[in-house]
Amino acid sequence: MKRDIHLVILLLLVIGCSLASLTLWKVVASRERALEEINIHGLNLTQALATYADGIVRQSSLLLLGLVERLETEGSDPAQIDRLSLLVSRQQPLMPQMSGVTIYDKQGRWLMSSNRTIPAGANSSDRAYFIHHLNDPSREPFIGLPIRSRSNQEWVITISRRFNDAQGNFAGVVAVTLGIENFLRLFGKIDLGQEGAIGLSYTDGSMLVRYPFREQDMGRNFSTSPIYAKYLVDKTVGTASFTSSLDGVERLYAFRKSDRLPLVTTVALGKREALASWKLEAVLSLLAVSGLLGVTGIIGWMLIRDIRRRIEIEGALLVAQQQLLETNQQLERLAMNDALTGLANRRCFDETLAMEVHRAQRDETLLALLIIDIDHFKLYNDTYGHLAGDACLREVGSVLAECVRRPTDLLARYGGEEMAVILPNTDIAGATVVAQLMLDRLNGQNIVHESSPFGHVTVSIGLSSMPGANLDQWQSLLDKADQALYIAKAAGRNRLAVG
Repeated sequence: MKRDIHLVILLLLVIGCSLASLTLWKVVASRERALEEINIHGLNLTQALATYADGIVRQSSLLLLGLVERLETEGSDPAQIDRLSLLVSRQQPLMPQMSGVTIYDKQGRWLMSSNRTIPAGANSSDRAYFIHHLNDPSREPFIGLPIRSRSNQEWVITISRRFNDAQGNFAGVVAVTLGIENFLRLFGKIDLGQEGAIGLSYTDGSMLVRYPFREQDMGRNFSTSPIYAKYLVDKTVGTASFTSSLDGVERLYAFRKSDRLPLVTTVALGKREALASWKLEAVLSLLAVSGLLGVTGIIGWMLIRDIRRRIEIEGALLVAQQQLLETNQQLERLAMNDALTGLANRRCFDETLAMEVHRAQRDETLLALLIIDIDHFKLYNDTYGHLAGDACLREVGSVLAECVRRPTDLLARYGGEEMAVILPNTDIAGATVVAQLMLDRLNGQNIVHESSPFGHVTVSIGLSSMPGANLDQWQSLLDKADQALYIAKAAGRNRLAVG
């Protein structure tokens, strides 16, 4: 039964470990799937936002290209500037992201501003985009870092082109200003949670636009940040997980470089928020499995308890069975033993004699029998009383028992003061030795018997021995022993007679 308990415990361990392993595998796998889905979602957003930014820059570049061609072919006199201003005013509704268009001469003086009156003495020769075009003969558009507009203090990004005079010399700059607020309005419509962020930056790490907006981030360079150093240098698209150096929030980043422009679009989701649904699912799974394991454990505990009860009951039954066997053996001994002397009783004697006669017949061996009678025992009882007579029987039985040494021999109380000895496989000579030993021992014991002519307790013994082939039944052997006993008594007692 203990093996059953061990098997139940092993089964519970296997079930528990299997459920725990499967749940752990499911939780880990679902986390990986959640991260993969978040990364795919982030990359899709970067693709959409990058396309949006590229479209704005291309539209601005095309507008600038048209203005530059007119300035270079038709000049920049006031009449031409007025025509260009009218053209820009017609184009501006088609580009809602555009804040305005400004034309500067080669000294940085404002020639035209599409969205405001030109301030007196306005000059932008100190602006980075103006200095870039002044020193760089390239005709490509230049995307400048975020700056504050001097007219309305709005944060803007500039996209500018250089235009030349008829001799090919620097003649000025045409710049389109894009309000950062327009970008933030679009970025804010995208649900990124409380900890999400969107960024548009140069490939050198300079920040152009970031949502949520923080003024201190404008123009900031992130080339020393881990994500830039590890990912943005060599890759055009990818994902990463880092703690932001701006606010210390751990985020899942997806980034994409523009194919045509030196821009990088970044979408970041707060890792804690992004994995919130996964965490809820994992907690529910763990609770369900914990409950299942708890139920399994309770059932297993109840099963083990029942098995232990069965073990205890079976143990108690075994103890009761053993006690019953011992009781039966004791009863059997009591049934086969004489209560007074402790010797075998008449029943035991009869069964043993019948068995030994059968064995002697089967094996054709000798069988000897002694019938012993205590001499003048009635006088002993009359003289000393029945209690003393009982004590005398016990003492005589003890003395005679010492003379019966083989395990196969049996000394029994035959009845009253008579006793008998069964001696299997014993001839007359051997039986005579045993009988004579009994006489000698009892005489030597000298149990006082004043009413006996011998002065002490004596016995008379009748002996018979027959080969098994001559034994038709045990009664014949018993009759011969009785006859011999009668002869011993008639001859004066305290002696042996052979029949």
